[in-house]
Amino acid sequence: MDRLTQLQRWLDSLSENTYSDLKPASADASFRQYFRVTNSKDNKTYIVMDAPPEKEDCHPFLLVTDLIRGVGVNAPDVISVDLHQGFLLLDDLGNKPYLDYLDEDSADSLYTDAIDALVKMQTIDGMLPMYDEQFLQTEMDLFEAWYLNRHLGIELDQAQKDLLSDVCKLLIQSAIEQPQVFVHRDYHSRNLMITDDNNPGVIDYQDAVIGPISYDLVSLFKDCYIEWPRQRVELWLDLYLARITPTRLIDKATLVRWFDLMGVQRHLKVLGIFARLNYRDGKAQYLDDLPLTLKYVLDACDSYQELQPLKTLFEQIS
Repeated sequence: MDRLTQLQRWLDSLSENTYSDLKPASADASFRQYFRVTNSKDNKTYIVMDAPPEKEDCHPFLLVTDLIRGVGVNAPDVISVDLHQGFLLLDDLGNKPYLDYLDEDSADSLYTDAIDALVKMQTIDGMLPMYDEQFLQTEMDLFEAWYLNRHLGIELDQAQKDLLSDVCKLLIQSAIEQPQVFVHRDYHSRNLMITDDNNPGVIDYQDAVIGPISYDLVSLFKDCYIEWPRQRVELWLDLYLARITPTRLIDKATLVRWFDLMGVQRHLKVLGIFARLNYRDGKAQYLDDLPLTLKYVLDACDSYQELQPLKTLFEQIS
């Protein structure tokens, strides 16, 4: 039985038995797929998550859903679950991702809502994995393995490996010295949905961890799918600081440094992930997002003396 037939049979088996018109909603960078169905009983649409159990574990998604909804942030309510088959029926937060609607006029309002939701999520105190030194390093290893080795066909010599290792140590030190809070890990314009009530709707949070306070700010404002002028980004960081003070006393200069170095860690990882999505998973569209991701890294190198070795590395391999 193919997966789609299996999914429809599961929907038919639910007590309401009124779910029909199954259509693709979206796919993400994992093995999960999403479908939209219509419930003829209330004439509303719902989302079905298809997460093959041999490849995806739904338990973290369910745990983090409860945590996020518990602080008043708009995550989808879970209607029905079949962990054995890897199917979840969820509230539909709509099909208006931030990315499709962000422009000069809407950005301040939409990002203010996103900041408010983030501040609420950063109060979450849950049993989640720690974004520790090993975790951070493992992510950055993707840069060499998939972006340099596989995508560019470059093998680093020992001196270059040592240089990259030293930069990674600097980035990790900056990450672990920050206040450690709830981290969504993919808090960007494709995972925030514009909703009429309690905007934004937040999705794709199953990989949440406890980690650096600046990480989700990087995802949001150094978004790999949309770029904003630096001056505007810093105004949004000011707004964030105003929302958390005096709960956490962080000065602007400290936050900006954490933000920029955290961005390098994230974007080195993402360069590797986008390359891996192409070569391993056949998702070539992510290659289109490599230039902006690389630009963020090089811009940070130009702003921080301690990142000059990384800039030198890029000059050597370009």
